[in-house]
Amino acid sequence: MPRVPEILEVESYRRLCDQVVGARITRGFADAYLGKKLASPATWARAVKGLIVTGTARRGKLLLLETDGPTLGIRFGMTGVLLLDTEAGIEGLFYGPHTFREEWVRGGLEFADGRRLLVHDPRRLARVEIEPDLDELGPDALTITRRQFDVALAVERGEGPAIKARLLDQSRIAGVGNLLADEALFRAGVDPHTPLARLDDARRTALYRALRSTTRTLAQRGGSHLGDHMAARLRGGVCPRDGESMAIATIGGRTTYWCPRHQH
Repeated sequence: MPRVPEILEVESYRRLCDQVVGARITRGFADAYLGKKLASPATWARAVKGLIVTGTARRGKLLLLETDGPTLGIRFGMTGVLLLDTEAGIEGLFYGPHTFREEWVRGGLEFADGRRLLVHDPRRLARVEIEPDLDELGPDALTITRRQFDVALAVERGEGPAIKARLLDQSRIAGVGNLLADEALFRAGVDPHTPLARLDDARRTALYRALRSTTRTLAQRGGSHLGDHMAARLRGGVCPRDGESMAIATIGGRTTYWCPRHQH
């Protein structure tokens, strides 16, 4: 199961929300954790009552519900799962809930037809927003163009940060999480420590193509946890490509696995 909701999981949540397009919201509710980015949890209840859902969207890991009023946003943190009544957008998360518990429901929306859209989150890191600021996010990882990718990897000074850290920077590319970043670097044969300025055009091209193919392939497989390198993401793991012992380090604040033989 995926460790945290990455872009592919949030896209699954978006597709789940397509089922409530056209529905009228009769009640919104949020606990103190889910409503932490608002003036108060009651702000959510007041803002959403009576709205009609007119569409769904997503930018990176941010789910968007378009309405006949403000746009509503949901961020899922590490363990947030979205449910429409008892139907979940995904089966579960590695660090998240494998079972449903009512006390883990942090809030959501109720509709005039009786259905409920629920945010289920044991770790209490999910958040709801009203008119979220999309300017703080880079281009979406599922649709990013080569030109946008080159801009995202631009170096402001010196050699720049490690490529893994830049891939995780949501203001540069929205939606790439730890697993997708490691898988794309694994497929492209790029060492995650490599400073941006040391990436030549050939390796940038390889990484762009790997990122695009990784998101497509793992979406077809069913999630960000189904990459080629996943079985080796443990101490003592060996590269499934060449048998080399996998290296482990913290890069960009996240535990990173790579093969020192073919990633350089």
